[in-house]
Amino acid sequence: MSRFTLEATIGKARAGTLQTRRGPIQTPVFMPVGTQATVKAMTPDELRALNAQVILSNTYHLHVRPGEKLIQRLGGLHKFMAWDRPILTDSGGFQVFSLAKIRKVTEEGVQFQNHLDGTPTFIGPETSMEIQRDLGSDIVMAFDECPPHPCSHEDAAKSLDLTLRWARRCRDWWELTPPAERPLVFGITQGSGYPDLREKSARGLVEIGFDGYAIGGVSVGEPESEMMLAVESAVPFLPENHARYAMGLGTPPQLIEMIARGVDMFDCVLPTRLARNGTAFSRRGTMHLKNAPYAEDSRPIEEGCTCPACREFSRAYIRHLVKAEEILGLRLISMHNLHFYVGLAFEARRHIVAGTFEDFRAEFVSCYSTSRTDNHD
Repeated sequence: MSRFTLEATIGKARAGTLQTRRGPIQTPVFMPVGTQATVKAMTPDELRALNAQVILSNTYHLHVRPGEKLIQRLGGLHKFMAWDRPILTDSGGFQVFSLAKIRKVTEEGVQFQNHLDGTPTFIGPETSMEIQRDLGSDIVMAFDECPPHPCSHEDAAKSLDLTLRWARRCRDWWELTPPAERPLVFGITQGSGYPDLREKSARGLVEIGFDGYAIGGVSVGEPESEMMLAVESAVPFLPENHARYAMGLGTPPQLIEMIARGVDMFDCVLPTRLARNGTAFSRRGTMHLKNAPYAEDSRPIEEGCTCPACREFSRAYIRHLVKAEEILGLRLISMHNLHFYVGLAFEARRHIVAGTFEDFRAEFVSCYSTSRTDNHD
């Protein structure tokens, strides 16, 4: 039985609700990234005030430090980080392949040296599921292999077949979990930039049967056109009555374009990562608040924004904080950026329900400019 209810569509864009054991998630939704059991520079109360419905944490990082057994002994991840809303945990597959110092991939899983101290570590499908169970995640991701970019068709096909076999093992493991204790489990489509492999991946995962489906292996260095093609090649073969999740994406226009292609869920580190460099998002592009033109600018980061940073502080003050390397500066920009991303998904949902999404999409994408080095308007 699907946990996802479709409420409105316009073209391929969808508004729906995903039911989890810790409450509903209205989609489209942006999920702030809390890799280390914290969304950088933000408290749980601040995230709730921004209307964050669900956050993402990472299996690999929490397994390496402080360890899922310790977190379990302390009451689980929700209690550990004082977050009472849903949590999605990545399987750790992407981090194993991008961060591990030395790794050996076998049918059983991956043996590697972790990125912190080189300790020999193993994660396979069942191990990943066990870690996520011990963390107490509400949405768990199947363990997958993320191929590099570029990648030959032959290598991508071999990797995909392994990911599908691992996905079956993940699903079989969860079948042994009592239904009352079972979180939602999502499969991850792979296939690099090859449409035939993306189709094969989607069809294979649907045959296994999951609560939701993710598009993985994107935003790994490929051009944007290839990223969109990966989504367009997978989505038609995913069931309409299940949630779809584009992993690790993206810029604000990319989110809107992915929503237009039928994707429901997103996560991305850009809002907090760029905030730490003094960069704020606005509807007209990014703003580099370290730049000199903001030194005497008394306006908020974005006119009309209701986030705490914009309600109370000027661009000039925030620039001063960033230049002086005061922690409050990066906190205020992080608040604003997360408010912007979370609010953008809510706004897209409102327009889908109202039937005005295509007009909203056209206006937003045309006004936003990633080519601008700044926005002084």
